[in-house]
Amino acid sequence: MEQLLIRGGLVYTDGAVEQTDVLCRDGRIEAIGHFEAVPENTAVLEAAGSRVIPGLIDVHTHGAVHVDVNAAGVEGLRRLAAFFAAQGVTSFHVSVLTDTPEVTEQCLRDAQTVMGDNGLGARLMGVHLEGPFLSSQYKGAMPEYLLREGDAALVRSWLQKYPGVIRYMTVSPEVPGVIDMIRELSQEIVISIGHSGADYDTARAAIEAGARCVTHTFNAMRLFHQHEPAIMGAALESDCWCEAICDGRHLHPGTVRMLLKCKGYDRVMAVTDSIMAAGLPDGKYKLGVNDVTVKDGDARLTETDVRAGSTLTAAQGLRNLLRFTGEPLEKVLPILTANPAEAMRMGDCRGKIKQGFDADLVLLDEAMEVTATIVGGKTVWQKK
Repeated sequence: MEQLLIRGGLVYTDGAVEQTDVLCRDGRIEAIGHFEAVPENTAVLEAAGSRVIPGLIDVHTHGAVHVDVNAAGVEGLRRLAAFFAAQGVTSFHVSVLTDTPEVTEQCLRDAQTVMGDNGLGARLMGVHLEGPFLSSQYKGAMPEYLLREGDAALVRSWLQKYPGVIRYMTVSPEVPGVIDMIRELSQEIVISIGHSGADYDTARAAIEAGARCVTHTFNAMRLFHQHEPAIMGAALESDCWCEAICDGRHLHPGTVRMLLKCKGYDRVMAVTDSIMAAGLPDGKYKLGVNDVTVKDGDARLTETDVRAGSTLTAAQGLRNLLRFTGEPLEKVLPILTANPAEAMRMGDCRGKIKQGFDADLVLLDEAMEVTATIVGGKTVWQKK
């Protein structure tokens, strides 16, 4: 039995903010309240002066600290888990950029191995497949020669070989066969629409077929026109959860505020869409098969100057959202915690500080900098 008492912090529970203690036992939140004495055989983490928040959840990242997900290997994925923990992330997906079936399968095998890790950093939830069932017109950084039509049989073969590994997938509704694929797979995988020039009716059909999310909303998709609302109109009108890259480059702060106004603070989830350059200086990097140049923190394809992911971290995304919106921490937090948990069908166990939920928590100082990260009741990172 492992127990940890987080003592004396300002705790952001589900619907309240209170200076109190949190007792974690065997990976779960056992109790929230004031403890006069430390329970027997319990480690203590002093949190006086700190904000105690749910762990951040990043459902869309291609890498960081010189690790590109498509070429990461097991040790690379473990480096990512350790780095993300230092950024306040307790759960994440690795996003596999469109690649060959062989590379994709290797990524699935490596992810399957790391998903079994315990206490090494942020928890790898599984894989986000970004492609290959995407529109060539809105491919962004996707290699066009590897894009293909919808193929549920291919995805199902991966699901059978690597059960529980593929958790999330981005597809373009207008690509032939995709809507049928959504209909067939949406109960097994959370499906998102994006990289798309779909018209309004096609996008709505995808949502009605079971698509649950929208990938990096406003980016790499056909935008709204009053006569042709397109995929953008369907995204704003529907109940889908909308990803948002809150780095100040992919979306203007006013666009972020508009998205939150349209969707509500319970239907937007902040993602990093980070690449291997996150946490590193400007220079030359890779994103899958692509060469990327980072200048002033802005990642772009070297050949075409198309933006290619971000150098954002989740912790910086939180600070950006606070600055963009002017709202208090308790209002902004669900965008990086409860909302992605709910969208990924984990809202009954993750994303909130609540009795019975996973003991995934983060301590922040006055400047909203991460000072400690707890995953499954274990302190996996602490600021020196």
